[in-house]
Amino acid sequence: MSYLTIDSMISRRVSIFISLLLCTSFLFSQDFRTINQSAFKRGESLQYKVYWDTWMVNVRAGIATITITKERKKFNDRSTFHIIGTGRSTGMLDLFHKVRDRFESYIDEEALIPWFFIRRTKEGSYVRNDDVVFKHQYREAISRYSTKSIPENVQDIVSAFYYARTFDFANVSPGDVFPFDFYLDDSVYVSKVVFEGRDTVKIDIGTFACLKFKPMVLVGDVFKEPYPMTLWVTDDRNMVPVLAQSAIIVGTVKVELIAFEGLSNPLTSKIY
Repeated sequence: MSYLTIDSMISRRVSIFISLLLCTSFLFSQDFRTINQSAFKRGESLQYKVYWDTWMVNVRAGIATITITKERKKFNDRSTFHIIGTGRSTGMLDLFHKVRDRFESYIDEEALIPWFFIRRTKEGSYVRNDDVVFKHQYREAISRYSTKSIPENVQDIVSAFYYARTFDFANVSPGDVFPFDFYLDDSVYVSKVVFEGRDTVKIDIGTFACLKFKPMVLVGDVFKEPYPMTLWVTDDRNMVPVLAQSAIIVGTVKVELIAFEGLSNPLTSKIY
């Protein structure tokens, strides 16, 4: 074999090695989006009461809280919000259908995408526990049960709530649609929120100028149609949900804000 041939082989191998190295470097690097938001901050806590209404009875069914802790933790050397959502049944419902739900998410502070998601669900006889690691740089989500491909900037169900609060609704019109992808139970879902217009809502803690939406939900054991829910959020820089009501398979559920603290901005939407 000639020196020219050997030299050519070495050059080709070096070239292939460099190409692979560049590809590998690309896989390990990731330019994440930056969302400049002021809708929420660490220390915010929202508390809700849940009512269940059927043709037989109207009862206070539960209480839910969602909080951005003051904890500062990094994933992949990126700062995160640690958010905890809990829900539990109360009163008579707790005797017949005990609910104890806890969801946690570590959300990238700039990109508002999840890095780690924790689910502890007990609803009657149904139990579902999971831990999901999101590897956005590889487009993968790894749960206790499976490894799945995910699209860019996919949300979990906690981060989706906060991501939606950063949307700009200054110049929206009724019927405008805001789509996003979210990951739950080892599947990716394409969802969207439809803007319905502006409204005034009166609840126990006050009367608020609100934006009105129809979020898309999963049809199945709980919901029989994709848009059963109406959601009202404050028409100010906080974008706090104050009221939601939804038809379910049996009756109607209403969720109402009863307390809040640590808001990022003045609650200018409160009329009285």
